[in-house]
Amino acid sequence: MTDKKIRLDKWLWAARFYKTRSIARDMIQGGKVHYNGQRGKASKVVELGAILSIRQGDMIKQVVVEALADQRRAAPIAETLYKETAESIKKREEYQTLRKLSLQNAPHPDRKPNKKQRRELIQAKAQRNSANYD
Repeated sequence: MTDKKIRLDKWLWAARFYKTRSIARDMIQGGKVHYNGQRGKASKVVELGAILSIRQGDMIKQVVVEALADQRRAAPIAETLYKETAESIKKREEYQTLRKLSLQNAPHPDRKPNKKQRRELIQAKAQRNSANYD
């Protein structure tokens, strides 16, 4: 952990939000990362206390930069680089409970279909799709 200037893409990679710097750069350019409420650039210099909004899948994490690092370390060390806001934690937990509830209503068969049943399912789907195009 150092006090030198660190690019946003490098910090996101070091904090283990993304697996590679190029993925971090692509996410920043795609508008998935906001720096202090504004769309970020990969070359933006990260400052202590900055608020980042990071979209990962359906989730948006809001984190405050606590420390700077330009090298990727173990996950427990990477977690010390930032602190997730209380509001973000609350939203994430609510989303997780909603996901669990929606999964309970999804149909779950007792066992996998056998080969004959799979073929019948594939035929039924093909017939339904061909009927939609007619």
